[in-house]
Amino acid sequence: MSANTNKEMRVVLKETLQELMAGNERIAVIDADLARANGTMDLREIYPDRAFDVGIAEQNMASIAAGLASCGMIPLIFTFTPFATRRICDQIAVSIAYAKSNVKIFGTDPGLAAELNGATHMSVEDVGVLRSIPGIVIYEAVDGEQLAQALPQIIAHEGPVYTRLFRKTITPVFENKGYTFSLFKADTLKEGNDVSIFASGIMVQESIEALKLLEKEGISAELINVHTVKPLDENAILASAAKTGTVVSCENHNVIGGLGSAVAETLSRRLPTPVRMIGIQDRFGQVGMLPFLKQEYGMTAQDIANAAKEAVAEKKNKR
Repeated sequence: MSANTNKEMRVVLKETLQELMAGNERIAVIDADLARANGTMDLREIYPDRAFDVGIAEQNMASIAAGLASCGMIPLIFTFTPFATRRICDQIAVSIAYAKSNVKIFGTDPGLAAELNGATHMSVEDVGVLRSIPGIVIYEAVDGEQLAQALPQIIAHEGPVYTRLFRKTITPVFENKGYTFSLFKADTLKEGNDVSIFASGIMVQESIEALKLLEKEGISAELINVHTVKPLDENAILASAAKTGTVVSCENHNVIGGLGSAVAETLSRRLPTPVRMIGIQDRFGQVGMLPFLKQEYGMTAQDIANAAKEAVAEKKNKR
């Protein structure tokens, strides 16, 4: 079992960054008054010359990061997801993406994961916003083991990378030490023949539970973790869809502009395939705990299983 299993994601983040910063003096961490919440506070004591807090001034944080990148540093900026995307969209577009600044952006508690912070803190549009800006890699961590392996690759990548990150404890998906992460390659978690399920972030675990429900009904579902939405691993999408003939996408994001859209865009161009999208159906968030919110927004394992069953039934009726 991995040493990162069952740790809070923010703990894995801090421990991995601490190790990476020890070996690379170009890495700098910048927070916007949320270091304690995001787990990066200890880095200020360990690396006082490379870990900063700019206060509640996210636009300034992004601009400082762009400036540091222009001097050869590799700045990582951290705040809650809406403040890491909506609030600093112009700085991301101009100072970071257009300028090809080597800045790494981390948005924590995306989508429904904001829970009791409510709708203002629930970023249901962040992937859609940043997908439309050229040159940005968009990654969403699925568990601690994947995050620990992803961080060195994110830092090594030359150019802006946006990471969606659940902060607290998450059910591990990759527990085995044999797992090897690749930033630009989707992970096939289970092979199947009847329907393809493409899932990201916290929806991967829901999809794993959905597989159990589908198996009881004799449906063979293929599950692929699409951790990097941009650039999309189109080969993995096309190969799976060609095999099963029908698709369900699952994301903790508005179904407009996120993973489902990226999958549908690829299939419409290269392999027209029916796609059902599980996610936030063009609504704002609300206050609530995650289990309640998943029920409210139709994002449970049962919802995924129902969508998959409908997709399979429709495919059979067309034959």
